[in-house]
Amino acid sequence: MSTQLAGGQLPIEGRLYLAAALILGVLFVFVVRLFQLQILEGDELRRRSEQNSVRQVRLEAPRGEVLDREGRVLASTRPAYRLEVTPNDLSARERTFAALGQLLGAAPAELDEKAGSSRGSRRFRPRVLADDLDFEMLARVESHRFAMPGVHTHVEPRRHYLSGTLAAHLLGTIGEIRADQLEREAFQDYRSGDVIGQTGLEARFEAHLRGREGGRNVVVDVAGREVGDPLLEVPAVPGGRVVLSLDRDLQLAAEEGFEEAPEGELARIGAAVALDVNTGDVLAMVSRPAFDPNSFAGGIDTATWKGLTSDDWDPLQNRALQNHYPPGSTHKAIVAAALLQEGVIGPRTTAYCPGFFRFGGRVYRCWKRAGHGTVDLMDALRESCDVFFYTYGEKLGIDRLANYAKAFGIGRTPGLGLGSEAPGLVPSSAWKRRRFGKPWYPGETVSASIGQGFNLYTPLQLAVAYAALANGGKVMKPRLVLRLETQDGITVKSFPTEQAGEVPVTPARLALVRRGLRAVVEEPHGTGARARVPGVEVAGKTGTAQVVRLDQVEGLKENEIPIRQRDHGWFGAFAPADDPEIAVAVFVEHGLHGSTAAAPIAQRILARYFEKKNGGPLVAATEGGNDESGD
Repeated sequence: MSTQLAGGQLPIEGRLYLAAALILGVLFVFVVRLFQLQILEGDELRRRSEQNSVRQVRLEAPRGEVLDREGRVLASTRPAYRLEVTPNDLSARERTFAALGQLLGAAPAELDEKAGSSRGSRRFRPRVLADDLDFEMLARVESHRFAMPGVHTHVEPRRHYLSGTLAAHLLGTIGEIRADQLEREAFQDYRSGDVIGQTGLEARFEAHLRGREGGRNVVVDVAGREVGDPLLEVPAVPGGRVVLSLDRDLQLAAEEGFEEAPEGELARIGAAVALDVNTGDVLAMVSRPAFDPNSFAGGIDTATWKGLTSDDWDPLQNRALQNHYPPGSTHKAIVAAALLQEGVIGPRTTAYCPGFFRFGGRVYRCWKRAGHGTVDLMDALRESCDVFFYTYGEKLGIDRLANYAKAFGIGRTPGLGLGSEAPGLVPSSAWKRRRFGKPWYPGETVSASIGQGFNLYTPLQLAVAYAALANGGKVMKPRLVLRLETQDGITVKSFPTEQAGEVPVTPARLALVRRGLRAVVEEPHGTGARARVPGVEVAGKTGTAQVVRLDQVEGLKENEIPIRQRDHGWFGAFAPADDPEIAVAVFVEHGLHGSTAAAPIAQRILARYFEKKNGGPLVAATEGGNDESGD
């Protein structure tokens, strides 16, 4: 029977064949396309697929701010723009680096080398071509970036020290974590390439300042450009704040003081410390020469690092607490307290100063060759008579003197918490036997009585000792940090004041010493007249620490003495003399005299302190006083 239907329709068999043919045709097309995709174009499509991927972008956390005691920012964070390239995404490498070379003013070959190879497992890792671009450069790159697949810009938080070198040694530095640090338990959640605090406060409060990094998953196209919105983003959490006891105005005054060197000479080298006598708060701390911690923020370049580490004056060293020096006559204040307390002298005890002191067949000279004549304790402190202290220091003996010096905080680290604090040195008979295997000789006590010989102080220790003299005998532990706060200003930890000890000297005897120190600054013939602050009575003591034997510079004028052989200048002070609030220690390395080099810097700090307190104008250093002072 025929399957031909009326109207010309195909029979059923015909339609089945047609449907089968269509199905086979479609299958053939799929097979051909599959062959094309899998076999003919498989490698190329696989490469393109890899490039169309999800990229994990790390979001660095801004470090927390560091503020002074009045809330003024000393260290913060700013945006830094970085130009990066992902080698795997470079489709026209030669043309891209030629274009970038023109935009950046760099050699294409140099950029090519920085980018690294487009092969291997590191080809997906972004490489830095240029760091910390300014806005003009950033705009030029961005306007051409569409034509440079694989090139992208990246913004990251960058540590910023707002006043450059101001308080550089205290604030410290940051830098990439070292391999040996990565092995420590304290850094177990860090990765290679992370930036951490390496010195100063940045290192001490790394855990608080660090914050918590975030991340973002983004889709990138074949050119490495981000496509659409991030798939996922966890924002970075900024680090917490550190609020210091430092007063930026006093810090600035102290730093300015070191800039005022004699005409024709370099800026002064040394250190200065200002403390609140009642709390131990560090109001200012300077070390010169200094450095700009901003140089370390993005990774220090080789030339700058070499310059810092090869500088003979070692600008990276914190002279305020890491170096110790003979204290010179500033030590006499402690000797005076010991002499009074031990009953070796009384307020009216005198000595005759002919300009020298004979002991054990040796002559010990006073700084005033003509002599001071007959002097009592007040005279001896005011004019810094060496013979008075030679005479009675020898009677006191080195061991009793050592006990008092230790009670004032000398010979141990003050505990500021910044690491590498020098302990200073208080010599005694036991120390010498232990150190050299030799007995102590009485003649050595003569030198020790005026702060020479083995005595060593740090400027911070001198400030602590003079604060104890000022406050009636309490040795306060210096406090640099008042509190830690969240980024929103909520206190998470406070640092209370701490008393580290008590000087075993009666208040009446300490008052006698303070009277003598007041005379040093406020009375005629006092050696510290350059520390006077009009309207405020200042007490203090000058000091000159001998660097080489006198016969090595005998006959030379001061400006003819090689700078490395010049004496060090010291000044310890507090004010107001009758009700002290602030103590200051200034050390000028190779400054020749405390009276001319160190006292004017102390005056500047004190003047700024009382200017702020009383609302008056800053007063200039006082000229005059005892210009013959060699102390």
